[in-house]
Amino acid sequence: MTTTNPDSNPAPFPSVPKVGMVSLGCPKALVDSERILTRLRADGYAMSADYAGADVVLVNTCGFLDSAKEESLAAIGEAIAENGRVIVTGCMGNEAEAIRARFPQVLAVTGAHQYEDVVTAVHEAAPPSRGPFVDLIPGLGGFGASESDIKLTPRHYSYLKISEGCNHACAFCIIPQLRGGLVSRRIDAVLREAEKLVAAGTRELLVISQDTSAYGVDTRHESRDWHGAPVRAHMTDLARELGQLRTPQGAAPWVRLHYVYPYPHVDAVIPLMAEGLLTPYLDIPFQHAAPNVLRAMKRPANEAKVLERLKSWREICPDIAIRSSFVVGFPGETEADFQYLLDWLDEAQLDRVGAFRFEPVAGAPANDLPGAVPEEVKEERYARIMAKTEAISAAKLAAKVGRTIPVIIDDVGEPDEDGDIGATARSQADAPEIDGQVLLRNVPETLAPGDIVNVMVEDADEHDLFGVISGG
Repeated sequence: MTTTNPDSNPAPFPSVPKVGMVSLGCPKALVDSERILTRLRADGYAMSADYAGADVVLVNTCGFLDSAKEESLAAIGEAIAENGRVIVTGCMGNEAEAIRARFPQVLAVTGAHQYEDVVTAVHEAAPPSRGPFVDLIPGLGGFGASESDIKLTPRHYSYLKISEGCNHACAFCIIPQLRGGLVSRRIDAVLREAEKLVAAGTRELLVISQDTSAYGVDTRHESRDWHGAPVRAHMTDLARELGQLRTPQGAAPWVRLHYVYPYPHVDAVIPLMAEGLLTPYLDIPFQHAAPNVLRAMKRPANEAKVLERLKSWREICPDIAIRSSFVVGFPGETEADFQYLLDWLDEAQLDRVGAFRFEPVAGAPANDLPGAVPEEVKEERYARIMAKTEAISAAKLAAKVGRTIPVIIDDVGEPDEDGDIGATARSQADAPEIDGQVLLRNVPETLAPGDIVNVMVEDADEHDLFGVISGG
């Protein structure tokens, strides 16, 4: 019989605290959530997929509109009811008093992209379990991207945030109050993150910020060394360098630009799209077209001859897709102003359009403007602009029937009763969770999310395309 010295028994693994996350709002907030969770995992925390298993729940809030605030408050209330131990962060963090007045049980409230404050609050609420097995995990320190970073998006696409904040003073927006002025990330840090993401399996990079065109303005477009050569913190330099990235298999990832204000230097990225270095897609927040409304909105670059530039861009890169969003019912918007917008859309022929009814948000200067538009008029104008843009979209998509286009696979289904497998994909004109889809039939069982394949378009409706993988 063998005896065992009790002191020689291995110590049990320490209990690992678990964190739950509710992430609301835009892709920029989603990136914040990914960075927070990555840092917490580096500190020894595990992630919980439900309320019941979490030692503490983080709610990353949105505070852009009053309706978004109500959604955030509802999420906080649900987390408190289901778990009870809640930390609030994000854009509503600057309204800590209002949050605590409604939910005095919250453990802490921090502002947008205040990563260290969030981590400290979690440490206090559920102290981390540190030990040699945690401390020796490589590659998890700090907030730079690595192969082991937590992603809240599918593996094949990633958001690449290049700056925080905004220097504009649009009358309907409180983003500068929530997130501060423009703060650009170092160009070498952005490119290093992009390089690691692509090496780890990202096939599509979605470049995001509050104002992508203004990247580097706050640093006077300072240069940094990147692979032995200086590169400026400037949108065009960034776009050119991102276009040089390659996957481990040697393929070029799609690089999609979001939140691009139409400053003159945007013209310089169109040839990069024509050369195949960038995805031929621009997300430009025009918001309106009528000069009177744009002036009231205090929109930047509203003197640009946008229609002429759109024509020029299409001459350089015929496949370019332009998406935008518009606000209807802004204070002072007349029927003539709205008709001007509809006529402008007929001329502009934008590929993807979203529309929003104007909604007052606490702290926005637009709330004090005269000429409030009645709610029923907002609804009527919203219906008209959606009908207009759906008709334009339907015609543009119908023109693609019979063409062969590249698509990126998002999801592959299970075989049906006939053994046919379907898949959901997107074309270069479709950003994830924003635009349309390409629905495929009879795909091979070897197809996987992230694959980029050529597809013959067989049919179309107002928003989506339908097709089959091309044999050519």
